[in-house]
Amino acid sequence: MKNKRKVGQIGLGIMGSAFARHLMQAQFEVIGYDPQKKAQKFHLQQSGVLAQSVAEVARSARILITSLPSVKACEAAFWGAQGILTGAARGTVVIEASTLPLEVKFSLRDRCAEKGIIVLDCPISGTGAQAGAKDISVYASGEARAVKRCSAVFEGFARSMHYCGEFGNGSKLKFIANLLVTIHNLSAAEAMVMGLKSGLDLNLVYKVIKDGAGASRMFEIRAPMMIKNDYRAATMKVDVYQKDIDIIGAFAAQHHIPVPLFDASKAYYAAALSQGFAQQDTAAVCAVLESMAGVQRKKKRIQK
Repeated sequence: MKNKRKVGQIGLGIMGSAFARHLMQAQFEVIGYDPQKKAQKFHLQQSGVLAQSVAEVARSARILITSLPSVKACEAAFWGAQGILTGAARGTVVIEASTLPLEVKFSLRDRCAEKGIIVLDCPISGTGAQAGAKDISVYASGEARAVKRCSAVFEGFARSMHYCGEFGNGSKLKFIANLLVTIHNLSAAEAMVMGLKSGLDLNLVYKVIKDGAGASRMFEIRAPMMIKNDYRAATMKVDVYQKDIDIIGAFAAQHHIPVPLFDASKAYYAAALSQGFAQQDTAAVCAVLESMAGVQRKKKRIQK
């Protein structure tokens, strides 16, 4: 592996493990870390190099990717006793790919800059399934030279990369994208329940609607789960997505942006969370609507 380019991957969950796999296929050596044993085992099975701490990852590569589920996890990765700041050399670039409040992103950038570490705001557009298929887009923002330096890495794990200008623009665009995802996912569920209640075969609904003006990427991706009535193979877990919903809502409120459809959607995701779907895919909002509609499927809905 001596001649391979090295990338550090911090966070090996649904998204991070997909990044790592694609980068390894692109002939990068990926040094990874995740506190979860299951994620560690999977990374080793994919032929990745497993570090014992975030600091070890930071010492091993000059380009790092962070893909983390929460503000708490992000702060631990950057500021912890064995975090990025304790291991990264000056000039290291961090591709920060998590969905986080803007003030958190700016704090990461500013505190790391004091140590000569460059943080880029690079959230991802796409689900876990899309990440697995290398069908995601990166919204890269921050120092242009650093983004250019990472171009081969972006090419290694994403379908496309958009340079969005000044730091923070990537997150603003991600908030817009996720606002639409929130609404479109629920609208896909509405369509499937309408199909159920009207006696249509859901496979026919999917085939016909996907080919017409009413289609959306969320309909294409999530309707198959709704047809199967099985949401266990999560591409975005309900409990993790609740964090994204809260971030978008706070951003909209801060800037006095009217988001009536988004606001109306939130209750159904909260219901999915409270009804036992926390660890399952957000397509489970379909199950919430089915219950409201009095739909009884022949196949028993599976919950954890």
